[in-house]
Amino acid sequence: MQNIEGKVAYITGGTKGIGLGIAKSLVENGLKVAISGRNIDDVEKARHYLGNQNVLAIQSDVRHFEDEQNAIEQIISAFGRLDIVIANAGLGKFAPVDELSLEDWNAMIDTNLTGVFHTIKASVEALKVSKGYYISIASLAGTNFFANGAGYNASKFGVVGFTQAAMLDLRNYDIKCTTIMPGSVTSNFNDHVPNSEDGWKIQPKDLGQMIVDLLKMNPNVLPSKIEVRPTKTK
Repeated sequence: MQNIEGKVAYITGGTKGIGLGIAKSLVENGLKVAISGRNIDDVEKARHYLGNQNVLAIQSDVRHFEDEQNAIEQIISAFGRLDIVIANAGLGKFAPVDELSLEDWNAMIDTNLTGVFHTIKASVEALKVSKGYYISIASLAGTNFFANGAGYNASKFGVVGFTQAAMLDLRNYDIKCTTIMPGSVTSNFNDHVPNSEDGWKIQPKDLGQMIVDLLKMNPNVLPSKIEVRPTKTK
């Protein structure tokens, strides 16, 4: 089992929901964690919630490569290294394809797919040095299509394919790559407000524990694609 205490992780979209749940699990396991989001007030609020001096708050919009470059520079400056990158930032807009707006299509592709590329492109040299780990948060929508989901499906199918191909490229540098594909999760996705009726869903802390387990796994073992569902539906 790998010792992960003291390692440095970067989580995009780390201000709430899945990203914040993952950050909390990593902090509790002794990692130094950088979280980013588009709104600096939200990022600072999340840092305060995590309540740890080894948490770095960064304003970054993954749609802009320069933002991600700056984020990696801040992490290296603050912590001296980067071991784990978790590309989590994402959004969903749902409508029939004939009604889906150009604005909503571009928002999903630019954030969910191009943003994932920006994050690894900005961080890959640091991960080569640390022989680190790159994890993307995709979705079961990355293999299962549904009505009103053309744009979201396209972005998440893309994330799955991108991460699996990146895995083949980057393992030559001893960098691990995994994509996690959750089903229903209690989160703020699509403007949802978590409530007492969400108990049947996967919880953010469950995904956090899954990532901790992946990081601790024997370096010779790589679960490159993980589908995860609630045990039961509502």
